[in-house]
Amino acid sequence: MKRTIKILLILLTTVSFFSCKKFLDVQPEDKVSESQLYSTKNGIRSVLNGIYLDLAANQLYGDNLTLSTIEILGQRYNISTEHNQYKTATYAYKDKPTVDRMEDIWSAAYSTILNINVFLENLDKYKGVVDQSTENMYRGEAIAMRAFLHFDLLRLYGPRYSTVDSTKQSLPYYRNTKTEVNPLLPANDFMDNVMADLNLAETLLQNDPIITTGVNIAQPEDLVDFLSNNRNYRLNYYAIKGLKARVYLYRGDKTNALTMAKEVIAISDKFPWTTSANALVEKQNPDRVFSSEMLFGVMNSQLYNRYLNLFDPSLSDRQILAPTPSRLATVYENNENDYRYNLNWQMPSNGSKPYKTFLKYADVVDKTRTFRFSIPLLKISEIYYIAAECEPNAADGITLLNIVRANRGLLPLATTVNISTELQKEYQKDLFGEGQLFYYYKRRNVTSVANGSSTSGNVTINYNVPLPDSESIYRQ
Repeated sequence: MKRTIKILLILLTTVSFFSCKKFLDVQPEDKVSESQLYSTKNGIRSVLNGIYLDLAANQLYGDNLTLSTIEILGQRYNISTEHNQYKTATYAYKDKPTVDRMEDIWSAAYSTILNINVFLENLDKYKGVVDQSTENMYRGEAIAMRAFLHFDLLRLYGPRYSTVDSTKQSLPYYRNTKTEVNPLLPANDFMDNVMADLNLAETLLQNDPIITTGVNIAQPEDLVDFLSNNRNYRLNYYAIKGLKARVYLYRGDKTNALTMAKEVIAISDKFPWTTSANALVEKQNPDRVFSSEMLFGVMNSQLYNRYLNLFDPSLSDRQILAPTPSRLATVYENNENDYRYNLNWQMPSNGSKPYKTFLKYADVVDKTRTFRFSIPLLKISEIYYIAAECEPNAADGITLLNIVRANRGLLPLATTVNISTELQKEYQKDLFGEGQLFYYYKRRNVTSVANGSSTSGNVTINYNVPLPDSESIYRQ
């Protein structure tokens, strides 16, 4: 990590509930002193909200780690030699613009981790401003966020995790604000740190209101309350359980991954499936991200600008992110009954493109819809996929997949089909634009995948993402 990273502590202003764009604007620390921020309950809450908004920045989960860069690495889109992201699609990690994107991700993630550690240390420094129960919840969320970021950094920049690779040198793990450069840890030690943070966060969130009340614990009057009280926009108790399932599976510990996944599935009514009315009937204001299914998601104030810059049909072929028609039809098996295909992919009505474009992150007509600006980072569907993969009996795994399929408008699979094949199909269908497919391929060591930029043939994914120059220069 760079030796000097400017620490930004963020204050949010309370505005009307439907003024989401204004709400998501932030002020840097030079306008508000640390003592002012941490001297009131609202100030402390505002700092934590600000860190969540750091997660939603375009450098991280507002774009690079969901909509664009990580999905390009997973061969989601048709990236021709003329496309401005051709270098990324061909794994030219040291060439522009790829090298800049990988630097942005690294720097933004570790800067956010530093801000998390500042927040945690200031909770100790200004002890007693919030009651112990609230402090536990805030501390648990922040520690879980630290684990969340570190884990994704490992999945992207670290070695492919396996029996052999788990002892390879990976990344630094930061738990404090000291300025010295932490050592690069073996991947298994790094993952031990991730799991230790998640275990601590789970303990601190034993009294999370989501356990007894559910996702929405209040009808907010403003978006500060919305972000604070709608628990699937926070790293809540069940989001931590789901994240632990994801981490255990990445480590190859299917027993514990299945245990965690089943604990979440047991309370899955708290994260209800989207409805057929939303997916097939609603035309003006559909919830395309299936926000009710989110265990955890973020809100990005720039989301619809990102849509216009990445997916809008008016973009040229060298700018737009869209699959080739045949590849898209293959992914969804050309089944218009699939909610995800029917809702999120359409041919432009004005004839601007002769192929379907991606609508998942397009805006809706009604600007008061609370799901606007939302990007899912962990959904209940993935928890079912994790459980399905970890079931000792493949037929039981197919049964779990069929639950997801039934809630996507699809007929059940025979219990005799190959579960690995069907799981990969589901990751391709359900998590489009959510940044998980590249990690799935890497975990499963899927080296040859369908070439996103051609109607036929495969490409070999290069998982050896180098550490950015800003990091490696300090280790010479």
